[in-house]
Amino acid sequence: MTAPPETPLTAAPPETLAELRDLAVAIARGAARVSLGAKAHAALSRILDMAGDPALLSITSLAGALEVNPSTLTRLAHSLGYSGFPAFQQVLLSASMATPGEFYSRQALNALEGESSIRSRAARLCHENQANIDRFVEQFDEAAFGMAAEMIMAAPRVAVHGIRQFHSVASFLVYGLRMIRSDVALIDANGLGVAEGLSLMGEGGVLLSTSCAPYSAQVVEVAAAARGIGLGTIALTDRASSPLVDSSRAAILVPHQSSFLSNSIGAFIVAAECLINACAAARPEAARRALRERDRMIGRLGIELS
Repeated sequence: MTAPPETPLTAAPPETLAELRDLAVAIARGAARVSLGAKAHAALSRILDMAGDPALLSITSLAGALEVNPSTLTRLAHSLGYSGFPAFQQVLLSASMATPGEFYSRQALNALEGESSIRSRAARLCHENQANIDRFVEQFDEAAFGMAAEMIMAAPRVAVHGIRQFHSVASFLVYGLRMIRSDVALIDANGLGVAEGLSLMGEGGVLLSTSCAPYSAQVVEVAAAARGIGLGTIALTDRASSPLVDSSRAAILVPHQSSFLSNSIGAFIVAAECLINACAAARPEAARRALRERDRMIGRLGIELS
C-alpha cells in the first residue's frame, strides 16, 4: 500500500520543542493543517524523545539512529514548514544538549560498564528512572494536565482501562481518584466485561486509557469505541504517535526508556500521582471533604494500626 502524500505546513513552523510536540499530537488526531505518512510521523515522535541526544548534531547520525534515510528527515522538515533540515535541527537543539537527568544515567553507565552485580544493575535502573522522570518534568504539558483533571472532576462517572502490565497503573489511578471523588471504576474489574463497563458510563462519562509501545490492541480499540459513543477520553501513554492519542481529548505523554526487561512503569506511576493531585487541586473543597470522610471511615473500621 502506498503511503499517503505528506502535506506541508503553510503557517509558520514550530519554534520550540513544546510547539513541535503539540503539533505531533494534533497530527495524530487529524486536527493539524499538516499531514504525515505513518513512517514520518513515527520518526517525528521518536525525535521528540531524543532531546539532548548527540545524534541530533547531524542529519546522518540522526538518520542512523532512526534507521531511516537522510532524505526522509529532509522531507519531514519541509512537511513541517521548515526551509530544510538545518532549520528543523535548530529547534531540536534549542534545549540544552544535556538531557535532564542524563548526568546520572551517563555516570551509571560509565561506572558500571562490565559490572554484573545486583547492586550495579539496580543502580543503573534507578538512574534511568530518574532520567525518565526528569524528562517528564521537562516536557510537562500543563494544558493537557489541566484538561484531564477538569474532565475527570466534572464527569458523573469515570472509568480507567489498562491491561497486562498497565493493569497495575490503571488500578493505582482508580485507588487514588476514589480518594477524592466517587464513581470511579476499573474497566473489566473481576472479568465483568469491557462492553458492560462502557455501557454503564452514561452521558458525560470519561474513560482514561493507559498503555505504551507495544500498545495493547484491546485498550486502543476500547478507547476508540468510547470516543465513538461520545465519552470524554484521556490517554496516559508514551508518544505523540501512540494510537491512544488519536482517540483522546487530552493526552499525557510519559518517557519510559530503561534497561528493565519489560516496559518501565516507574515514571507512569509518578505521572499518575501528579494527575491525582491535579484533580484534587481542581476541586479543593470537594477533595478535602472526601479525604476527611475517608479518614473517619478508616478510624471507624479500625483499618490502620496506631
